[in-house]
Amino acid sequence: MTGGARVEDYLALLKPRVMSLVVFTAFVGMLVAPAAINPVIGFIAIACIAIGAGASGALNMWYDADIDAVMSRTQNRPIPAGRMTPGEALTFGLVLSVFSVTLLGLATNWVAGGFLAFTIFFYAVVYTMWLKRSTPQNIVIGGAAGAFPPMVGWAAVTGTLSWESFALFLIIFLWTPPHFWALALYKQGDYGAAGVPMMPNVAGEASTKWQIFVYALVLAAASLLPVWFGFSGWIYGAVALVTGLSFVWLSLRLLRAPDGTAMKRHARTLFTYSLSYLFVLFLALLTDNFALRLGVI
Repeated sequence: MTGGARVEDYLALLKPRVMSLVVFTAFVGMLVAPAAINPVIGFIAIACIAIGAGASGALNMWYDADIDAVMSRTQNRPIPAGRMTPGEALTFGLVLSVFSVTLLGLATNWVAGGFLAFTIFFYAVVYTMWLKRSTPQNIVIGGAAGAFPPMVGWAAVTGTLSWESFALFLIIFLWTPPHFWALALYKQGDYGAAGVPMMPNVAGEASTKWQIFVYALVLAAASLLPVWFGFSGWIYGAVALVTGLSFVWLSLRLLRAPDGTAMKRHARTLFTYSLSYLFVLFLALLTDNFALRLGVI
């Protein structure tokens, strides 16, 4: 390792694309919560959640540097590419973790701060260090880490957790396996070479396609929970219904696709769709919530 990391290498450690979804879902969780928060405090809270997410990414890249060096889509990350030492990444991740948790607790409340600490721990230790290399259920269980941010945002405003915030968690939690398994279906060579037991490599393509389809059905149903709990209206309900059925349809096409090139093409299509699914769904929830508060609907 040569070290000598540049600013852009530290930014890469934060996994900015992943962070953007984390920040957005936390922001929505904060705004749909049944209470108000001072805008300055709200900005600090979102910044802390973003920094905490970045810390998780840095700790993940520190621990996974060996398998990142094997997989084509991760070989150019700062550590395997030799632009940063593992020690630099570890120190960066730990400092950001402590800073984000402490500031969020002091700025809002310690329910939110403690939950952010648990989220970082779950992603860095439970998922990255334990589940990822030991079980094909790594994404199923480990996906909880990526589903916690709207609950953290909700807690930052209310100081509590609720069934409504759990509904937001559940949507992201159920979205995670079909999202990553679709990726794994057309990238299974990479995961196999790295020794990561993703579902297609362990259970086979046919079983993975069936599981994706079942998760899509449950996800489509769970996406309607905000309507059921009464903190969204018809705008969100309509978007959730259409996007959920589209997810099911694409999963069904993948299920029916023959092995080989056709299967990989449909897997890529589903993965691409899933990238925008959560953003559209949570944007609809935010829009619907504003419309309800303004009395438009």
